Amino acid sequence: MTDLSVETVDTNKGVENINDKTENCFACDICGKEFCQKLLLIEHFHTHTKEKKYSNVVCNKTFSLNRHYQYHTNENSFSCDVCQKDFSRRSALNVHYRTHTNVKPYSCDVCDKSFSRKGDLTRHFQIHSNVKQIHSNVKQIHTNEKPYSCDVCHKVFTRRSDLNVHFRIHTNEKPYTCDVCLKDFSQKSTLNMHFRTHTKEKPYFCNVCHKVFSRRGDLNVHFRIHTNEKPYSCTMCHKAFSVKSSLKKHFRIHTNEKPFSCHVCYKNFSQKNVLNEHFRIHTKERPYSCDVCNKDFTRKRDLNMHYRTHTNEKPYSCDVCHKYFSRKSYLDIHLRTHSDVKPYTCDVCNESFSRKSDSNRHHKIHAKEIKIL
Repeated sequence: MTDLSVETVDTNKGVENINDKTENCFACDICGKEFCQKLLLIEHFHTHTKEKKYSNVVCNKTFSLNRHYQYHTNENSFSCDVCQKDFSRRSALNVHYRTHTNVKPYSCDVCDKSFSRKGDLTRHFQIHSNVKQIHSNVKQIHTNEKPYSCDVCHKVFTRRSDLNVHFRIHTNEKPYTCDVCLKDFSQKSTLNMHFRTHTKEKPYFCNVCHKVFSRRGDLNVHFRIHTNEKPYSCTMCHKAFSVKSSLKKHFRIHTNEKPFSCHVCYKNFSQKNVLNEHFRIHTKERPYSCDVCNKDFTRKRDLNMHYRTHTNEKPYSCDVCHKYFSRKSYLDIHLRTHSDVKPYTCDVCNESFSRKSDSNRHHKIHAKEIKIL
């Protein structure tokens, strides 16, 4: 055991008249409280004098030497009469003893639930505080209450945490960094989604076709294929879309907005992917190649349509005669034979045709006539 250098003062000063009530019982002259050990009476007497009689030169603290000495020696001098468990402090024994007596002196003033320890009451009360905050958030969601406003753009939010995240748009703060590529993100959830591009993790799967996705949002959008849900509608023509971005692109048809421009020929486009496809005219790039005949294409959809010549796939069917076609454009042309729609008119004799190729062949007849004349 480590030797402790303990400097003491006279503990009997002020405790001169200790009356023996019995052979092993000591009573306090001030309040009459009795103790079975003389040391306990001496320690008790200091509660009346408010004096801290002992100084420990190890840690320079002044206090009740008996209690502090137990801290250094790890001595447990207080024992439970019921289960014989030992404690270094009487207060700890008193708290423990309530487990046997079921005494719960600390009561919650909200729900009247009682506790044997004050710490348990404090933790319990935090539950009420959290529940109150949750109810407040739920109330704000249902009432559409948004008490938190951005000082810069004045956008409002239901929760302060959402406002804090939003504010990073203005400060360009990106506190979350990818450990692999060191790319920075303003939200931890965005970093988590990004990280799956490195791990190839796809935790979300469609329970209909079992296709997997790295983001829940992508799964939700995909699932609309099965439900045929189209929640986004054009205010001009009322055409519906399953994805908001598709509606945004479509709306440029009405506004004639073409924000994407080719820097070679300055032709403008309403969609960036269409610009990218167009640019291959200048670069002569054909990135899509057929695995069967090695024919190259500038657009993936052209490759997909071409591939049907090898598989003989015809996914488009006529509802009237059930004839199948490999391309939707072929089906649209075919449907005119049933509807008698003839959009191509000869400017010489006004004869109409359902297909442009028929109109072109017919026009050659007039050309020959003019040549003969």
